[in-house]
This record gives sequence, C-alpha cells and structure tokens, in this order.
Amino acid sequence: MINIDKLKKKFKKILSLDAHPGHISAGFAVGVFISFTPFFGLHTFLAIALAFIFRLNKLTCISGSWANTPLTVVPVLAASYKLGEMMLGNTPAVFRVRNLEWSSLKGYATAIILGSSVIGFFAALAGYALCYWLVVAFRKNDPSLKEISDEMEVVGEELD
Repeated sequence: MINIDKLKKKFKKILSLDAHPGHISAGFAVGVFISFTPFFGLHTFLAIALAFIFRLNKLTCISGSWANTPLTVVPVLAASYKLGEMMLGNTPAVFRVRNLEWSSLKGYATAIILGSSVIGFFAALAGYALCYWLVVAFRKNDPSLKEISDEMEVVGEELD
C-alpha cells in the first residue's frame, strides 16, 4: 500500500532542496530520459552514474528514472518500436513480446532504442519544465525558501 503522507514528505523534500531550480530540474529530466530506455533493471544504476558524471542532483535524477512505471512500460515499448520502425523507413510489424527479457526484445532492439530515445527526449523536456515550475511554485509559498529562490533566479546559480 502506498503511504500518501510519506510520499508527500519526499515530494516536499525534493521541492525544497537547496539548489537552483534548473539544477534540480536537469537531474529530473535526465532521470526521465533514462526511464524510457529499454534497459530494465539498470535505470537506477544509470541515473546514479549519470548524476555523478554530469554533476546532477542525485535524488531528482533517481526520482526521474522511476517515471516510466510497470503499468506504462509495455505501451511505451510498443510506441517506441512503432516510432523507431517508421523512422527507419520500415512498416512496423505486430509487436509481440512474451516478457521483458533481452532474448524477447533483441529482434526489435534497433527500432526500440531509436524510438525510446525520441520519446524519452520529449518526455525529458516536459519533465524539466514541469519540475522547474513545481519547484518555483512551491518555493513561492514558503517564505524562507522564496527569498533564496528569488536570489538564485537573479544570480543564475546556487548560493553558498
């Protein structure tokens, strides 16, 4: 069962991080992109690795990597396959997979990777915009965070 109070606390913790909204949102966007890749079981590891490599916010990067849930993974895979096949100039065949193991997906790999990269890119752009807006809106309602956020917006970077 999902604990709503615990989820709200974690959400508030992300929104009140002591960082520039763009930095928080960039980490989330990279995580969202990763969540649309077909590398199941590696999303969290990839998010942590890219957060370290690009010096992104680790918490938001990991959170973003969970955007594509088990309920949406199969429809996203099918859409990725069809988009990838169309981009390759092929007519998409019927997309049938028995499970999400590599042996079932390798025949569709090129199209899925291409399609998921495009879908993931646009989802990351949307995730960045949404996360940025949420951070700024949340901080405007909290007087202690509003002053810091306003100054970060003017300066364009994190404050020490």
